[in-house]
Order: sequence, then C-alpha cells, then structure tokens
Amino acid sequence: MAKTKNLLNTDRPLTIEEAYAARPRLWWLYTLIVLIIAALLGWSGSAVSYKGLATKGVEIARGIGNGLLHPDASLLFNLTSEGVPYQLLQTVAIAVLGTLIGGVLAIPFSFLACDKIVPKWVALIFRAIILGIRTIPSLVWALVWIRVTGPNAFCGVVTESVCSIGMICKMYINAIEDVDTRILESLDAAGCNSFQKIRCGMLPQIIPNFISTVIYRFDINVKDATTLGIVGAGGIGAALIQCMNSSRWSMVGAYLFGLVVLMIFIEIFSTRVRNRLARG
Repeated sequence: MAKTKNLLNTDRPLTIEEAYAARPRLWWLYTLIVLIIAALLGWSGSAVSYKGLATKGVEIARGIGNGLLHPDASLLFNLTSEGVPYQLLQTVAIAVLGTLIGGVLAIPFSFLACDKIVPKWVALIFRAIILGIRTIPSLVWALVWIRVTGPNAFCGVVTESVCSIGMICKMYINAIEDVDTRILESLDAAGCNSFQKIRCGMLPQIIPNFISTVIYRFDINVKDATTLGIVGAGGIGAALIQCMNSSRWSMVGAYLFGLVVLMIFIEIFSTRVRNRLARG
C-alpha cells in the first residue's frame, strides 16, 4: 500500500505496470455483485418448475419443422385473400400505418415531455402519460380496441399506433435531450424566436435519429402485427393460428416461410437506411 502511495505521489508519468499496480482494489464490490446476482438467480429459479416436454408439444414442434421444410407451394403463390402474399401485404400495411401514425403523434408528445423546452411540471405530466402507454402490453391494447373497432385490420392499426407512441417518444426524448445547446444559445443571441430555434437549431440534429427510430419501430411492428392477428386484429397471425389449431403444418410452413423472407428483406432495407443516416 505504501508503495502504491509513493507511485501516486511522484511527478513523473506512470508506466503501465505502475498504473496497474495503483488501480483501485474493488474486489469486495465485485464479490458483492456476484453474490447479489447469484441470489437473484436462485430466487428466480425457485419460481420456475420444469416438468419435461409435453407429448403434444413435441408433436407440434415436429409438425412445424416439417411444415417449414415442406411448405405449401400453392399457398405461397396464391394471390387471393387466403394466400401468403395477401396476408403478408396486409401485415406490412398494418405495420406501416401504425408506425407512421405513431411516429407523427409522438413528435408533439416528445417536445412536451422534454423539460428543456417546456416547464418541468408540464414535462412530468406528459412523461407520465407516455409511461402509462408503454406499461400496457400490445396484446392488452388489442383486446381493448377490438371491443371498439371489432376484429379487423383497423384494430391492428390503432393498436400499433398507440403502442408506437410509447416506445418512439422515449427515443425521441433522448434525441432531443442530446441536442447541442450551444447552437440554440447562438440562435437566441441572434434574436430568433422559439419556432425558429426548433426549426434551424434542433431539427437538423434530431431528424436522423427520428428517422432511425421510426425504421427500428417498423421492424418491431411487423412482428407485432403477426402476433396481434392471433387475437383478431388483422394480419397473417389470424391465418397462422387457424392452421396451427387444425394441424395443417404445410400451410403453417408456408406462412412462416413468407414471414422469414419478409423479415430478411426488411432487415436488409432498414440496415442500409440506418447506415446511410449514420454516415450522412
């Protein structure tokens, strides 16, 4: 310990070996963290009981695997409302509308929830509203809206719009808070009003982040649109669950194959757009 103090008191730069020898000794903190994690794992594991795989579950897994290997080709190229292209198109349409509506509605919510722009009490109210929206799962929102709109694709659009507001607002707020305030101060000194400061000082900084967030949320909404279809909110999920309930595994494989292909295309597209935004 005395040697460490002598090393720190010297005026010359420390070598790598000396800096390593003078590092903080936090073994007790690391040990405490490991013990806490072990205790949490033990406590969580006590609530989970494994009783083996159900016979029916094994059969379903085998049927899905066989369906993916042997999808119904006639369903893949069927252009009617029963075919995979139509179901995928409806799923994408729900995701696009839900993302765009949610992304646009999230803009005023985000600015009103940022205490850099509005008073703190106003920001606190809107942050509580956004938190309330994010707290409720998408399936619960779908079950709520399905009582209002009925079981159709419009229910999926409304559900995804509301769910998108919660997640997108959080990302928008982070982008707004990371804005370089020196630019705003310069515009303020030049006599610009609040609208001009937002237009010329904030938007050029936050628009790339906003677009990247919307694209990321669209990727999530495509998957959510499939899940929401299970409860009757439109999309390919409804047809998929019907085929699974009737054990038509080749049709299940066709729908899943279409989803996999769709997600690959969306991933390639979104990655290219985000890279373009990052590089300018």
